[in-house]
Amino acid sequence: MLKTIVVAARDRERLAEITAIATRFGLDMLLARMGLASRADDAPPPDLPRRTRQALEALGPTYVKLGQILATRADLLPEHWVAEFAALHSSAPTLPFEALRPRLEDALGEPPETAFARFDPVPLAAASMAQVHRATLQDGTDVVVKIRRPGIRKAMQADLRLITHLAGIVEASSKEARRFQPQALVGQLLDTVLEELDFTNEGRNADRLRADLADNPAIVIPAIHWRYSSESVLVMDYIAGLPPRDGDRLRAAGIDPAAIADLGAALVLDMVLVNGRFHGDPHPGNLLCLPGNRLALLDLGLIGHVSARRQQQFLTFILSLRAGDARTLADTLLDWSRDSAPDPTGVLAAAEQLVARHGSGPLVLGKMVADFFPLLRREGLVLPPDLALIFKALITMDGVLSAIQPGFDLSAALQKARGRLVLNRLASAQSPEKAVALALEAARLAEDAPRLLRALTRRLEDSREPPAPLTDQGALTAAKWLGGAMLAAALIMSASLFLN
Repeated sequence: MLKTIVVAARDRERLAEITAIATRFGLDMLLARMGLASRADDAPPPDLPRRTRQALEALGPTYVKLGQILATRADLLPEHWVAEFAALHSSAPTLPFEALRPRLEDALGEPPETAFARFDPVPLAAASMAQVHRATLQDGTDVVVKIRRPGIRKAMQADLRLITHLAGIVEASSKEARRFQPQALVGQLLDTVLEELDFTNEGRNADRLRADLADNPAIVIPAIHWRYSSESVLVMDYIAGLPPRDGDRLRAAGIDPAAIADLGAALVLDMVLVNGRFHGDPHPGNLLCLPGNRLALLDLGLIGHVSARRQQQFLTFILSLRAGDARTLADTLLDWSRDSAPDPTGVLAAAEQLVARHGSGPLVLGKMVADFFPLLRREGLVLPPDLALIFKALITMDGVLSAIQPGFDLSAALQKARGRLVLNRLASAQSPEKAVALALEAARLAEDAPRLLRALTRRLEDSREPPAPLTDQGALTAAKWLGGAMLAAALIMSASLFLN
């Protein structure tokens, strides 16, 4: 098995390091199951989730990212595993600035002492992928300089090769593991890591979110200074503020926690259900509360995207839950999990339970999800990765807002946002591109209509069978056919007016 895991000779050293770290944290049982080690006792240690989280942190940024992705999969993993993975952090010892200087000078084209009016060699923060320093531009603007650690790309690419190969083996050899869709999870990891390794992606994410939210002056996205930025260095405005962890501390600083909670709820709903682009990990370390009850978004390396179809499905999920419509809720769940072939009867029963517990009163997302995901696991439902990330972002933001404003109700925020959501859906449906596509399809239908009608007439005339009695189902089918014909005629007329 070892020879099948090693995909290149250059990765043998890293594989040995991975094996040593896993053994150090008592994960021999997991290694044995993958054929990487032998172990007499296959019983897992009682604190296996904690040991696994510690091992992932020791293995570095690629494995931390993998754990963070798994933290979004409460539909697959029990709550205690998700909680451990959610606690993953990518902190790392700081590097002496001189170890980073060659990379920074290469990116800037000059020493930082001449590029900036001031550059602080003492790091402001350090993570496993990058280190951050304070600086001041020549025009007096305070900025932070994010510098990618040397050698990190090569190390992460080796990890990705090993994880990708391992996922294929696990999925092929274990029926139990196939439910976790390891290759799909690794595909998500690949996309995430490759995007975050290139800092220009984070810069573009910031610019796009700032444009999305330009109409809301209470939302602050740090400006990117592209003149100094590159694949390995990102320079952006420095923003001073308070993380949304303590309501009393916010009030002492003149910031209203209730206003921040309302703003944060409107923000996440707009990002997910209106703009279709959202911050994938809005935890307190990535948010800052500012004077004037404003909110800043930081660390925009992980951005989720929501299609119009997903927006409609998610809104249907929330609204059918609030309306007590278990059948529509079940239909949505089945649509999401069609690849796992669930039992519709069991899914309907699960939806009824969810409605009974959370269909009335304040919608506390954390409590609802605490019931929702165990129901998914019980019925064998697996969410698509993009939906899992949406739920993770909403749960994270809900937890942040509830911490500073106890009793926060997401359903009230959704009710306030309903008008914006409806207008957005109408505007999207009436876009010029869709109108042109509809007109072209109607024009094609108009060209084909005479031929189709003649063919239908011939078929009716040639039929020698007496007409069957019209049953209720037949009447319903005929009514639908007639309604479709009337709609087609209306489309043809509309198209003729539009094209003329």
